[in-house]
Amino acid sequence: MTTAVESGAVLRMPVHFDDLDAMGVLHNSRYAVLVERAVVLWWAERGVSFAGGRPTTPDAFNVVREYAITFHRPVTGTGEIAVHFWLDRMGTSSADYGFRVTSLDAETVFAEGRRVNIRVDPATMRPAPWTEHGREIAAALQR
Repeated sequence: MTTAVESGAVLRMPVHFDDLDAMGVLHNSRYAVLVERAVVLWWAERGVSFAGGRPTTPDAFNVVREYAITFHRPVTGTGEIAVHFWLDRMGTSSADYGFRVTSLDAETVFAEGRRVNIRVDPATMRPAPWTEHGREIAAALQR
């Protein structure tokens, strides 16, 4: 479920048993997966996704260029967490996201960081401009 916030979005995401490492904490690699799933779900709720292996809009065809994360506290055990994300900047072909992984009440910040997505042309695999429709949708995420 997506929750509206002052800027950006907050999605509740499940932490499953197989997301945990041998110490019973969320494995570091799973944070990126949770952020990815939250961002993809948010866009899919707005019609920007894949169906039958094909993008539903040109803006669905994008790749992650850069990813940075700082870990603050471990997520211990299964249950739900919150993934907050927003757009700090939307360039011609890039989208710079900020994100924070927190407890549901947002009192505990487990990790935070940024990721940069690049929209690419499926034929050339080169950067391509976001569509106006994509920019309109993205405006809800911009800070």
